[in-house]
Amino acid sequence: MKLTFLGTRGEIDARTRRHRMHTSLLVSYRSANVMIDCGLDWLGKLKRVSPIKERQLIKERTPTKIWGITFEAFPVEHSILSPAVGYRASAGRACIFYAPDLIFIHERSAALEGVHIYIGDGATVTRSFIRKRGRALIGHSPVRTQLTWCQKEGVPRAIITHCGSEIVTGDEREIAVKIRAMAAERNVEVRIAYDGMKLML
Repeated sequence: MKLTFLGTRGEIDARTRRHRMHTSLLVSYRSANVMIDCGLDWLGKLKRVSPIKERQLIKERTPTKIWGITFEAFPVEHSILSPAVGYRASAGRACIFYAPDLIFIHERSAALEGVHIYIGDGATVTRSFIRKRGRALIGHSPVRTQLTWCQKEGVPRAIITHCGSEIVTGDEREIAVKIRAMAAERNVEVRIAYDGMKLML
């Protein structure tokens, strides 16, 4: 399996060369390319990535095979206006979980069982960005919390995407050192994704 981070910027105005496009991931396996997640700045640009041959609806908790890659959607808490899911994707011996926009994962143990890489929300590093609207929770869990999930569920590696202002406009090297220290305390390897980053599993 090959992962290409086409975009890594969250829903913020700030952008840099490393974080220019809204969050999007291309999952490739053999000759298949499946793009998951894309924000508004991808409108009109999708053919540049790969011609769209087919669109597929993935129902929650129903494994769906697309060109040799099995996807399973798990509900996550994020927003009342923008409901979200996390995707478990597996092909060959590789298994990832992709949830770039969330407060928490419903059925977290099932979602992360056997996962090699967790790809999560970089909207905030340590400060909670969770608010309550009526009875609903909205917002983003900090990277620190997501690394703890990885520790508890035995996920050895994490990649942070959907980067917020703290990462995009801050000193990314300094922030990466801080995140790696938090991850090391939890026996998890971590890195911050950037637009165009490729990873072979």
